[in-house]
Amino acid sequence: MSTQTLFRAFTLNGLALPNRIAMAPMTRSFSPAGQPGENVAEYYRKRAAGGVGLIITEGTAVERIGAANDPDVPHFFGSALDGWGQVVKAVHGEGGKIAPQLWHVGALPNRRNPKAEEAESPSGLYMPDKTNGRVMSDEDVADAIAAFARAAGDAKRLGFDAVELHGAHGYLIDQFFWGETNRRDERWGGATLPERARFAAELLKAVRAAVGPDYPVIIRLSQWKQQDFGFRLAPSPDALLAWLAPLAEAGADAFHCSQRRFWEPEFPEIDGPDGLNFAGWAKKLTGTPTITVGSIGLSGEFVAGMRGEASKPASIDNLLARLERDEFDLVAVGRALIVDPDWPHKVRDGRFGDMTDYTAQALMTLV
Repeated sequence: MSTQTLFRAFTLNGLALPNRIAMAPMTRSFSPAGQPGENVAEYYRKRAAGGVGLIITEGTAVERIGAANDPDVPHFFGSALDGWGQVVKAVHGEGGKIAPQLWHVGALPNRRNPKAEEAESPSGLYMPDKTNGRVMSDEDVADAIAAFARAAGDAKRLGFDAVELHGAHGYLIDQFFWGETNRRDERWGGATLPERARFAAELLKAVRAAVGPDYPVIIRLSQWKQQDFGFRLAPSPDALLAWLAPLAEAGADAFHCSQRRFWEPEFPEIDGPDGLNFAGWAKKLTGTPTITVGSIGLSGEFVAGMRGEASKPASIDNLLARLERDEFDLVAVGRALIVDPDWPHKVRDGRFGDMTDYTAQALMTLV
């Protein structure tokens, strides 16, 4: 199929993007003590030069104890903001657009030292019946919301073009969504998904207040959890709408809909094996722009890839067909861009024979 559908312009809440390609946020852990340096700025600069329409950075920790579960994940507060200012300058120097992904891992244990910092979460659980850290008080909840809003305001001040909130994959925001990790019976919990989504809605409102009405705010969401690949928060379109509509109303300009494999239908019992994917259903139900992601351009799926499994370049014809009929609006590419900053230009020029394999060694360096 013609790749030109990937290179149509798109505007997200006033932000003009030259094409439909986003860089997916992929944790790299090359910021010692949370401080992004010149190597991080150069890494993102190369992706801007390579033709990415919107770079979404790796997850960056907001200013809360336990927000990061790796000491080399970049912070988004304090002295780390100077480094992020250099990243913005480098990307803009190539004509690129960039958004930080704001992150809090919640109750997930620290990957290098489980006792390094105290974790916090809705109910002290990071998966069913597995505890870590403390249950958040109402004051903790308010402070966490304020930390996200403060980071979003700093992003705008530094010149970032948009901001994304990490509400997927079993991290803090998702721990509020998930009934197995949110056992609260007051304002921040409840028996239903819309009740448990109040935290995310209030967080979005606070972020929107911090950045104003004309600044793109994206939230990344997933049905699956790293703690349970098969879990689905919303088992039906009605449940999906009940989850997403309040988030759009609270200030989300786009839903970044994470799947392990973008081509898998969200509700095959309704529209068949070639039906709409997660991003497609989210857009259809809410009218809100969506970003699809999940093993784009490579043969293997990304969870296995981040654990070291190698992948070969793969056809994107299925992706192009879905994008051509506007099933979703943007396409987030992860591992293919980790190994090859020029992936967009190669796709545009039809240089598929020049695509780069993904290997475990790619995670060892910033290319």
